[in-house]
Amino acid sequence: MSKVSVLVVDDASFIRDLVKKCLRNYFPGIKIEDAVNGKKAQAILMRETFDLVLCDWEMPEMSGLELLTWCREQAHLKAMPFVMVTSRGDKENVVQAIQAGVSGYVSKPFTNEQLLSKVKQALHKVGRLDALVASAPTKMNSAFGNDSLSALTGGRPEAVKPATVAAAPSRGLLNSPPVQAAPAASPAGGRGQGQLRLSSGTQQCVIKALSIKEALLVVRRGEVLPQVLESAVLDLEQGDNAEVARLNGYLHAIVAFEPRPDSDWLQLTFRFIDQDAQKLDYISRLIARGTAQKHFVPGA
Repeated sequence: MSKVSVLVVDDASFIRDLVKKCLRNYFPGIKIEDAVNGKKAQAILMRETFDLVLCDWEMPEMSGLELLTWCREQAHLKAMPFVMVTSRGDKENVVQAIQAGVSGYVSKPFTNEQLLSKVKQALHKVGRLDALVASAPTKMNSAFGNDSLSALTGGRPEAVKPATVAAAPSRGLLNSPPVQAAPAASPAGGRGQGQLRLSSGTQQCVIKALSIKEALLVVRRGEVLPQVLESAVLDLEQGDNAEVARLNGYLHAIVAFEPRPDSDWLQLTFRFIDQDAQKLDYISRLIARGTAQKHFVPGA
């Protein structure tokens, strides 16, 4: 039986590597190629045959939706499973993708289980799941274990040792007893505020500082602690026109905001991974506008 082949399309190398590693860990026999945008993917699809495409939505040159629309216009690609892996989870975006012929949807940030579940569902519909499962090991391997990939995608099947998920300054915080979840804060969208989407849920944050490469965020500590290297999405709504940007990235560092181990607030360094020109321009305009708050008072 021929190998199952998958094309991974995303302008962020971080996400491409995540997806490829997850699939290869669980399905060692799988064949994977990748592309940095829709145009590159289009060229590959014109010369090669794939059983599945896993594609981002927002990319330079050609978006995921444009690539999907093109695929459905090609006779040999009409029935090929096409799964969107994107931070665009709004109802109108989902409907738009369904109308264009999408096979499935995975929202960023995602866990290994969520990604693998969508892959299996898509391949089952075209009779290729048996070929994929045949290449999997008898027992679940590290794709679902307590390894770096699980941390990157936010999976938490096991209790994670504090030293492996946070820098030294926050070890005391991670060892301390959990506190009650914070009450809902004021709606996001005000100056210097946003929403941080993690696999464990969404929480509001304050933008303490902002650069073209990263954002320094302050969030209230909850029962589930965020993890270093965890994939995340930062939703920002700013300006008179209520512009919204969904910025993909990961948590580069986590420390207690207050100088004590039971700090109610965490300071997160959120590194951007998007290479989309529009998003970079948006971040630049936010910086020029002075979005980041100069001071932050816990409990304010």
